[in-house]
Amino acid sequence: MNRILVVGSGSWGTALVKILLENKSLFVDWWVRDDKMAKTINAKGQNPRYLRSVQLDTSRLRADTNIEQLILDNDCILLVTPSAFIADLLKDISSDQLKSKKIISAIKGVEPNSLKIVGEYLFEYKDVKESDFGVITGPCHAEEVAQEKLSYLTFASTNEKFVDEICSLISCEYISVFPSADIYGTEIAAVLKNVYSIACGICLSLGYGDNFQAVLVSNAIREIKRFIAAVHPIDRDADDSAYLGDLLVTAYSKYSRNRTFGTMLGKGYSISSALMEMEMIAEGYYATESIHKLNDDYHIHMPILEFVYQVIYGTFDVEGEAKKLTLLLN
Repeated sequence: MNRILVVGSGSWGTALVKILLENKSLFVDWWVRDDKMAKTINAKGQNPRYLRSVQLDTSRLRADTNIEQLILDNDCILLVTPSAFIADLLKDISSDQLKSKKIISAIKGVEPNSLKIVGEYLFEYKDVKESDFGVITGPCHAEEVAQEKLSYLTFASTNEKFVDEICSLISCEYISVFPSADIYGTEIAAVLKNVYSIACGICLSLGYGDNFQAVLVSNAIREIKRFIAAVHPIDRDADDSAYLGDLLVTAYSKYSRNRTFGTMLGKGYSISSALMEMEMIAEGYYATESIHKLNDDYHIHMPILEFVYQVIYGTFDVEGEAKKLTLLLN
């Protein structure tokens, strides 16, 4: 593989472009939403909105807004847009246009209308074959990639050859990649950890200390295990980095936008005010409602999910719901 398309120009999309360009034999096409951003990237090798300090090699990079042409030009497509917008983004892209192309999701959310994780959405609505699909997940924050701090990714696909190829493609001096075949568990865990990060931010703002946070996170990984075991029961170790590690970095890192969103709610911000003040989208906001609806089919005991759901979509009683949650953890 010597060419790849990255779809999405946020901080994580920018970080993945940086990682891919470390492979000196690779050309990267980059879909961005507006012409002004594309022109700046192509002229200066910098994203004017996110990770502005990152300098990109423009000799092997082309930013453009024409997604249909970019998809036509590439056989491998890496999706890094917010999950809430994926259906609209691909609405004019037919199954034939994606036929035989390799599709990778670095999206950590659920498509809100279908309640499908991205892989399932592509399988059902765009006829993408499971063997042509893969998932990139953490634990990894874009800001530390920008600083070239040692980071770890997981790439999951049921296609072993595809796994080997992508693991080699995105490995570099500061990125190590773990292989996996668990496309469902890794993707769902990446969705859920954003919800639990919101819970951590809320409780932090309310004055609950490190002792409580430890109990909260240990309960959160148990919720993740229960849910992914119900949705896709295979033999997996959910204490691996793709599951537990990704939860930990999102729950504790200062770079976590979902934790920041939760912190704002705990300080008394309204939902609309918190969302407006965020420079980047907190995927957990959308994921909370989607997973809550999905759980109507599974009836998994998920008190932390219920806590975040009630704060955002239900009672809006932050302190009262937190008090209830403390009685349900162990």
